[in-house]
Amino acid sequence: MEKYLAIKAFPDWPHCGERSKYRQLRLIFSISVTLALGSCNFGGNNVLSDLSSAPVPKVQSEPLSTPPPTGEPTGVEPVRVAVILPLTQNGSQSAVGQSLRNAAQLAVEESGSNAISLVIGDDHSTPEGAAQVATNAIGEGAEIIVGPLFAASVREVGRVSKAANIPVIAFSTDANVASPGVYLLSFLVESYVDRILDFAVGRGLKSFAILAPESDYADVATAEFQKEATKLNARVVTVARYATGEPVGSVQEIEGVANEIDALFIPEQSDGVGAVAAALAATGIKVQLLGTGVWNDLRVLQTPALQGAWFAAPENAGFVAFAQRYKGKFNSDPTRLATLGYDAVSLVAALAKTRRTQRFSESALTSPSGFNGADGVFRFRSDGRNERGLAVMQIENGSATVVSPAPHSFAGG
Repeated sequence: MEKYLAIKAFPDWPHCGERSKYRQLRLIFSISVTLALGSCNFGGNNVLSDLSSAPVPKVQSEPLSTPPPTGEPTGVEPVRVAVILPLTQNGSQSAVGQSLRNAAQLAVEESGSNAISLVIGDDHSTPEGAAQVATNAIGEGAEIIVGPLFAASVREVGRVSKAANIPVIAFSTDANVASPGVYLLSFLVESYVDRILDFAVGRGLKSFAILAPESDYADVATAEFQKEATKLNARVVTVARYATGEPVGSVQEIEGVANEIDALFIPEQSDGVGAVAAALAATGIKVQLLGTGVWNDLRVLQTPALQGAWFAAPENAGFVAFAQRYKGKFNSDPTRLATLGYDAVSLVAALAKTRRTQRFSESALTSPSGFNGADGVFRFRSDGRNERGLAVMQIENGSATVVSPAPHSFAGG
């Protein structure tokens, strides 16, 4: 029987502090590692932000920390919320899982409400463990599930939750595991791509090439770029793929069409950008470079050949403020993904204390106005994917400068 840590949102709340197949998890690990690096220093960790719509007209979104309306029910049993996290992996503590748990605790405390009771279970970083925790939690009365993190685990939890008609807010970056009732709060590759291409086309760029490694991340990014380009009537002249760490031949292919393109999209991870930049510098290609949120990393920002490049990412102020509060409570730095746990639990707490019925219904969770979290405005789509308000950053003098602010609301909200 899975053991739970039950946490109730009362003032005297105490302090608490196998990965499946490699291919299935590479996306989440690549993003979580690269997001942990950046320009703002908290203790020993450098952190920068990382993601979906162009600026839009003002529409009021629902802040996650909104005080409850007058007449909040008293004497009512708290709503039971299951939180499924990879607290351990291969028998050892998981830094990401522990950080997500701490962030969930912080969210409940800062909500100032006793409307929810968290029941936190360790899935041991396995899909089987996640399914067992979900089964137990639903049997014990959970009305909603927050987590898990890994794609295979989300798929298993979704199978269990759908049978019980219980919604899930999960953290995987693999959009393929999203579905009606299984909502992803994560930083999706597709959102980065849509935002940066929308911005580029808005700046008058019409013709593009793609230079991409052979990787899961780049597969998703490349497919989304081509799809979005078609929607925007933009032209993709060529797609040049290369084996990891071996971009020279593909860069030469791009050189052959350099006179036909306005910009080059490079969905490369931060640890692979150096080799690509060196190959580009050797050819003398002079076009606008475009990247994704994983470029928000000192190794990328300080690369000479990438000065002037654009990429999409959340604005950093929200994470900086969250990280300071987190460190003040737990005396440690949060992982970059910790805001996912914070925003998910903040949203659940807000809905629990402002809605007596249908609080976690599809209409409540997919509110067109969205919600305002630590990483900015976000909303869930009915298919389980999300949209995020992202900024566009330009690399200048070894740092990232905002050239298009993140929207604070959504069109159609």
